[in-house]
Amino acid sequence: QTILYTVDEAVAVIRINRPERRNAITQQMLSELHDAMQRACDDVDVRAVLLAGEGPTFCAGQDLGIFTGKVDGHAVREAIVKYYQPLVMTMVEMPKVIVGAINGGAAGAGASLALACDLRIMAEDAYVLQAFSNIGLVPDAGSTWFMARLVGYSRALQLCIEAERIPAARCLELGLCNRIVPAT
Repeated sequence: QTILYTVDEAVAVIRINRPERRNAITQQMLSELHDAMQRACDDVDVRAVLLAGEGPTFCAGQDLGIFTGKVDGHAVREAIVKYYQPLVMTMVEMPKVIVGAINGGAAGAGASLALACDLRIMAEDAYVLQAFSNIGLVPDAGSTWFMARLVGYSRALQLCIEAERIPAARCLELGLCNRIVPAT
């Protein structure tokens, strides 16, 4: 099980649970995360969702170990269409507020998950990293769509192609997060 799901006072708490791999995403995790989001959406007693990561990292992005050998563009596209797209669409279309609690890093597809949340609260030592260009990929899992809407096209392009860590304080300035809290 790669996702922890609890309900506390009308809030569904969904925790990404692979701390030994910095919560790197697998196909199983995407399926379980989609199911958890759908469960929260369907539960009439749930009024909001909190998405967080277990351990010191929110999510390091896609676990590239799932791609055996050379990363094939067709395999990447298939993973996006089959796993990421349904999850991100469920999050975007959910009529309940999703709050992302960003601790440590939100990198690559992990940044996409964070940006898909309606509100983002970051620990003061957290960061967002659009790491895709570092491995020769175009940002996926919704990153380009969310980034352009949050910070504008030109700034989004810069942040995506430069692939630099964006510290929490800078995320707040840019509008990528709503609040910064002390790190725990």
